[in-house]
Amino acid sequence: MTAKNNVLLVIPAYNEAENLPKVVENIRRQNLNKNQTEPLDYIIVSDGSTDGTEALCRAEGYPYLSLPVNLGLAGCFQAGMKYAYRAGYRYAVQFDGDGQHRAEDIPALLKTMQSGDYDIVLGSRFINKKKDGSMRALGSRLITAAIRMTTGKTVTDPTCGLRMYNRKAIASFANELNYGPEPDTISFLIKNGAKLAETPVVINDRMAGESYLRPWNAIRYMTRMLVSILLIQNFRKRK
Repeated sequence: MTAKNNVLLVIPAYNEAENLPKVVENIRRQNLNKNQTEPLDYIIVSDGSTDGTEALCRAEGYPYLSLPVNLGLAGCFQAGMKYAYRAGYRYAVQFDGDGQHRAEDIPALLKTMQSGDYDIVLGSRFINKKKDGSMRALGSRLITAAIRMTTGKTVTDPTCGLRMYNRKAIASFANELNYGPEPDTISFLIKNGAKLAETPVVINDRMAGESYLRPWNAIRYMTRMLVSILLIQNFRKRK
């Protein structure tokens, strides 16, 4: 388990067998720069999938980890970050297995990461355009306001899941408890001294299957994030 490249894409996957072939195809077409001949490294983390995700990975030769039970996004992502940490990767990218994230955006994330002393680079859909009037956009605005209120920092797209982490952040996610890849953890890390930047990205629609964030779940998610950022994070242990 040794890093071939500096960057690893960590792909949490719960029942994404229908989407993964196109996701992997997109990744394999992308190099970090014109001088690179090896494609991006990636690891699929099957989170107790029951749709044949693991069988697909074996059959197609995709690098993967298989969790025997469903741990949810936090546990699944931590497993991937432990792999990244132990394999010696310098950077890790949170990358969806549903086709919403584009490998074409990874070089821009890396360029921003290397342009300053950043711990985290967040992809953002809203650096160059305004949010619409949907309920999901309203929730995003509220989370942005909550992070600004508690940290003094403005995160334009806190719910975008395309994020790059440096070695220090990888170690935190790999070795600490309760480090879910969510806006409340981003808020906590900012309070704890993490430096972050944002880079414009494009987010596609889900290729197939059904998103977890259906309307009622989206409302519960946004509410949980707001309560966590405004209240719970104040009691979280800091280093």
